[in-house]
Amino acid sequence: MHIGTQRAASTEHGDLQQVVKNYDIRGLVGDTLTEPLTRALGAATADELELAGEELVIGHDMRDSSPAYAQAFAEGARLRGANPVHIGLCSTDMNYYASGDRNAAAAMFTASHNPAAYNGIKISRAGAKGISFDTGLRAIRDRATEYLEQGIPEAPNPGTAAETEVLADYASYLRELVNLSAIRPLKIVVDAGNGMGGYTVPAVLSTAAGLPRLPLEIVPMYFELDGNFPNHEANPLDPKNLVDLQRRVVEEQADLGLAFDGDADRCFVVDEQGQPVSPSAVCAIVAAREIARAGQEGEQNIHVIHNLLTSRHVAETIRATGATPLRTRVGHSLIKAEMARSGAVFGGEHSAHYYFRDFWGADNGMLAAMHVLATVGASAEPVSTLAARHTPYFASGEINSTVADVPAAYERLVTDLGPAGVGASIDELDGLTFAAGGEQWWWANIRPSNTEPLLRLNVEAASDALMVEVRDRALSLIRED
Repeated sequence: MHIGTQRAASTEHGDLQQVVKNYDIRGLVGDTLTEPLTRALGAATADELELAGEELVIGHDMRDSSPAYAQAFAEGARLRGANPVHIGLCSTDMNYYASGDRNAAAAMFTASHNPAAYNGIKISRAGAKGISFDTGLRAIRDRATEYLEQGIPEAPNPGTAAETEVLADYASYLRELVNLSAIRPLKIVVDAGNGMGGYTVPAVLSTAAGLPRLPLEIVPMYFELDGNFPNHEANPLDPKNLVDLQRRVVEEQADLGLAFDGDADRCFVVDEQGQPVSPSAVCAIVAAREIARAGQEGEQNIHVIHNLLTSRHVAETIRATGATPLRTRVGHSLIKAEMARSGAVFGGEHSAHYYFRDFWGADNGMLAAMHVLATVGASAEPVSTLAARHTPYFASGEINSTVADVPAAYERLVTDLGPAGVGASIDELDGLTFAAGGEQWWWANIRPSNTEPLLRLNVEAASDALMVEVRDRALSLIRED
C-alpha cells in the first residue's frame, strides 16, 4: 500500500520531493537532507521492502555526515522491525558485495562524485538488485512523508542492530574472480581523490586485508579519506580532475594510472603517456575477457549489455567473439534489471559503470580495473597500443546545452537530420538517436537531463572530420533561439 501520495513531501526536516531522484536519494547536508528525514526514509524502506525480521546492510563513505545519517536510517528501519547490520566504512561496490553475499537489502550512504556539501543514499533490494523511482523509491518517499508528519510508530517486534566486517571477504572474492598473481610486474599510479578507493585499493590490490602480495607496485595519490576533497573533486569524468594523475603517471614512468570516484564504484584508466583511455575501450576489453571465460566454461548464447552511448566498437567486439550485444537506455537501475532479465555476463556504460553477472549484476569499478590489469599484465605491449586498438572511431564526448524549449529543439533536429533532411534514421530508445550508414557512417544521440533544462549531445563517426561536422550541425540546431 502506498500512503501519503497526495501529501507534500517537504517539511522543516528536509525536502523529500527534491532528494528522491530517479535512481537514488541525494541532497544538501542539513538542508534538503537531514537526520530526521533519513530516519523516516529508513522506516519507509523497511516497510516497502518488507524487511520485518530481515537483515538490512548499512554502510557509508568518508563524508563527515555519513556516519550520523547511517545511524539515523538504521534506527528508523529498526523501529519498523528490520535488523540493521552495520558494515561501517565501505565503497559502494563493497556495499553491493555485502548485499549479494548475505542476500539482504542494503543502504549505502554516499553522494558519489558530488562535492562535500552533498550526501545521499543508494538502496538495494536483497542480492544487490537496484531500485528506481518507479520500482520502489517513489513509494519509499511517500511513506517517509507520512512518517515525517505523524512520527514513526514502533513495530510489534522492533529489530536488533549488529556490526560486521566486510573488507577482507570482499577483497578475497574479487581476487577469485580475476587472478592477477601471474601477470608481469606493473607499476600503477592510483588517484583515490580522497575517496573510498583509498580504503579498498590497499585491500584488493595490495596486502592490507592480509592477502598475498601481487606483482603490482602501487604509487598512491590522495589515499587519505577526506569527505571535504582537499585536492580535487572525486569526479574523474571531469577532465580537470585527471590532470594530477596524468602528470604523475608520466613522472613515475608507470605502466598506467587508475582514478576512482568518491564512492569508488567507477574507475577511469590513464595510459603510460598520461592520456585517458575511453570507458568504451574499457568496455570492449572487459567484454572480450568475460565472453572468453564464459565460452571456456561451455556457455552458449552469451549476451553482453552496452548502453546506446558506448562506441560502435563495443558492439562490434561483442559480435566478433560470437556473443550477442544488447543495446539499452542509460541508467544503472535499468541496466541491473536488464542484466537479471537477460542473464548477460557483462554490461558497460559510457560513464565508466561496469556490471558483472558474477557480482550479482551490480557495477564494480575495482573489478573492471582488475580486468584491465590482467589484460595489460598478460601482454608486452603498452596500454596506449591496447587503447588505440579499442578506439578506432572518433567521438565528441558528452556536450551539454541549456535549452528552454526542448520540443522545439527536437523538431529542428528531426527536420534537419532525419529522413526528410540529411536522411538519417531515427530511434527513440533514449532521447533521439540519428544514424547514417555506409563507409561514412555516424550517429548522434540527444537526451534531456532528468534534473536540469539541458540537452546532452553525443556523436561518433568513422572520421574525425565527419564527427566534427555532425557535432557542429547538431549543436547549432540545439542552441538555435
